Amino acid sequence: MAKPFTDISPEELEELAYKYIDECLANTKEVIAQYKIIDIKDRHLPTIEYFLRIWIPKQGKPTISRVTYYNWLNDEVKTDANKVKFNTIKRIDKLFKALAEDIVANEGKGIFYAKNRLGMSDKREDKIQGINQIKIIRHEGREE
Repeated sequence: MAKPFTDISPEELEELAYKYIDECLANTKEVIAQYKIIDIKDRHLPTIEYFLRIWIPKQGKPTISRVTYYNWLNDEVKTDANKVKFNTIKRIDKLFKALAEDIVANEGKGIFYAKNRLGMSDKREDKIQGINQIKIIRHEGREE
């Protein structure tokens, strides 16, 4: 259960983030191939929400709420303790985004995640600029 004040240190949170990333990279799924079930590699997109609310508690560790996570991320750096928290959260956020971008780019997964969380777009430039051209070709092969 997440609580507003946490028993987990920024260092431990970062260590857990790397373990979660390793699990995302090593994930497999079962598929049927020639009448048998095999495991194929299927990397998972890392998400903050799952990491904080489900993955950390399943490891038997105290976690932090998502609100606390984003407070640490957006907090003004006034003290050394806040600076450590801020830098840790920034590193974790960048790691998760880097892995997510790689999975989206190389495996075509998570299109909605890419649009919503990573700010990517699937719009074509020629459509945006209105450069579409249509050529009508007659059966004889002449252009009009």
